[in-house]
Amino acid sequence: MQRLQFALLASLLLLVLLLPGIRSTPTDQEVDIVHYQPEQVHLAFGERTDSEIVVTWSTRSLPPDQEVGAVSVVEYGQLVDGQVRLTQQARGTATKFVDGGHKQATQFIHRVTLRDLEPNATYSYHCGSDFGWSAIFQFRTVPSASVDWSPSLAIYGDMGNENAQSLARLQQETQRGMYDAIIHVGDFAYDMNTKNARVGDEFMRQIETVAAYLPYMVVPGNHEEKFNFSNYRARFSMPGGTENLFYSFDLGPVHFVGISTEVYYFLNYGLKSLVFQFEWLREDLAKANLPENRSKRPWIILYGHRPMYCSNENDNDCTHSETLTRVGWPFVHTFGLEPLLYEFGVDVAIWAHEHSYERLWPIYDYVVRNGTLKDSPYEDPGAPVHIVTGSAGCKEGREPFKGKIPEWSAFHSQDYGYTRLKAHNRTHIHFEQVSDDKDGAIIDDFWLVKSKHGSYRN
Repeated sequence: MQRLQFALLASLLLLVLLLPGIRSTPTDQEVDIVHYQPEQVHLAFGERTDSEIVVTWSTRSLPPDQEVGAVSVVEYGQLVDGQVRLTQQARGTATKFVDGGHKQATQFIHRVTLRDLEPNATYSYHCGSDFGWSAIFQFRTVPSASVDWSPSLAIYGDMGNENAQSLARLQQETQRGMYDAIIHVGDFAYDMNTKNARVGDEFMRQIETVAAYLPYMVVPGNHEEKFNFSNYRARFSMPGGTENLFYSFDLGPVHFVGISTEVYYFLNYGLKSLVFQFEWLREDLAKANLPENRSKRPWIILYGHRPMYCSNENDNDCTHSETLTRVGWPFVHTFGLEPLLYEFGVDVAIWAHEHSYERLWPIYDYVVRNGTLKDSPYEDPGAPVHIVTGSAGCKEGREPFKGKIPEWSAFHSQDYGYTRLKAHNRTHIHFEQVSDDKDGAIIDDFWLVKSKHGSYRN
């Protein structure tokens, strides 16, 4: 018993001696520096593609008592003789984002626009503040402010945090300088809001090794719908001021147009976005078709998440003849997009949603309208060319095809992979489909050749 009492007294004495040390341990607030550390860094084109880049990143907290802009800083500069020189500085804004899940997880989204960038230059940059900086990344500006250069892009949809089959190859190819931009055609992370947005955070960390090095352009898919697309709206920074729903940008001889197909399906959020987008799209395509613009940038490529056509074995909307995005609202057929594509001579329409790849013959209203030469269906075709590329990899796996493929489908594959686009000049554009199942082999490619551009009505 005496030994037990002595041991208890000794333990109490030791605890008393240690208390001052415990009290002197820094408080949570004092070690809060980790919450200011930038993460999820990614780039986008600004309003002027030839001279602006928007840098976006996240932090968990904002340092207290700091002036506006002091916590959202990018230090950058041109790479000179292989030397990193961060001689320029730009400041931006930080916006508080609260996820709609039960934990109401909070983070701050920082945006800084780098302006007046020199063409054909490599810039190094890091982002953050005096409370914490990111790693140093690099990006290359477009080769020329003119239209006479050949942009290369990787395009895909439906890539998740889990089973992201294409990500490793895209990381390698991006850092080798193969692309001028990436287009992700909807459906991210699966889903961004899952587990109180932790899945979205992890996905954004994953793609940083791609998106911090070149513009990562996006449109929403159905998997972004939760809480009125709040994670999607908050996390990205597309041009146009529409919270990333629809926008356009020019790259070399191509006018790219990104739209939200989801405004046709989630009418519980109201009709305003659908009507606004439709009117905006008509105006944007009309402007692109002005003679002085179409002669300068003859190619028009539109992309959105849900396809107008597909031959997959499921009950998705694109397997039905009256696809909402194609013909518009049932019965009244208002706000249909296919007539706009036809009227304004859109050359290519790129979609995702189906976890597969499919290339169509030139088509309008289920009628194949190949080029005038029998052996060259993609030379001066009489309708847009549709491509479905939603096989970058996600936890939902692959999408099967019908036993009997429709005659308007030119090629299809269930392989995981992504699409490459290169606009060689004003008359020739080339597409390739990369297979991850076949270790990066090209399983499909074709040239689209046009001696003239404009409305198919002519």
